[in-house]
Amino acid sequence: MPKLTLISFALCPYVQRAVITLEDKAVPYQVRLIDLANKPDWFLAISPFGKVPVLLVDDTPVFESAVIAEYLDEVYAPRLHPEDPLERARHRSWIELVSALLIDNWKLGAATTRDEATPHATALRDKLARLEDQLGDGPFFAGERFSLMDATAAPLFQRLAWAQELAPDLALLAELPKVRRWADALLAHPSVRRSTVSGGLETFTTGLQRYNSWLLPSA
Repeated sequence: MPKLTLISFALCPYVQRAVITLEDKAVPYQVRLIDLANKPDWFLAISPFGKVPVLLVDDTPVFESAVIAEYLDEVYAPRLHPEDPLERARHRSWIELVSALLIDNWKLGAATTRDEATPHATALRDKLARLEDQLGDGPFFAGERFSLMDATAAPLFQRLAWAQELAPDLALLAELPKVRRWADALLAHPSVRRSTVSGGLETFTTGLQRYNSWLLPSA
């Protein structure tokens, strides 16, 4: 099998999605961290958008987290996407919603005041309510089977949990019992736990400093 090297940044949710997929499949890989504020020339040469993650498959770069996850799912067992083509397409559709949620979550953290953050919190709750309607008995998106949809959503719920810890009155998952149950199951899942950086909340808080975020204890 090829040598896999994941080009990474410490707390990127898109990187974490790739790590969860690798961990769930028990695929050997290495991580190479870079400083996104000072991107090396070799990285810019293989990442057209200048973003992480990039997966080096031997010497071939694969970029964009969705593409990386799909590649890994095609090459390494167990298959995380549904086998049925229509159900697989449905999962891909909802993965796009989770990608939009990650942007809303970033905007929430980048806001400098609570008033500025309010519309982003509302957008988060509205989209999460759409997910509430899609969930069954759990514990995962499609029931008992962990999927790429779950690997995509777990980094979001990790960051929502950290934001909730910094601002307990956010209540982002209030009145969404199925989403709360799903989030709890994802954060307890072994591959998700292995993907979470040590000192995650502290690192998350440090990252908010660049925006002078309203979530900071001193803000």
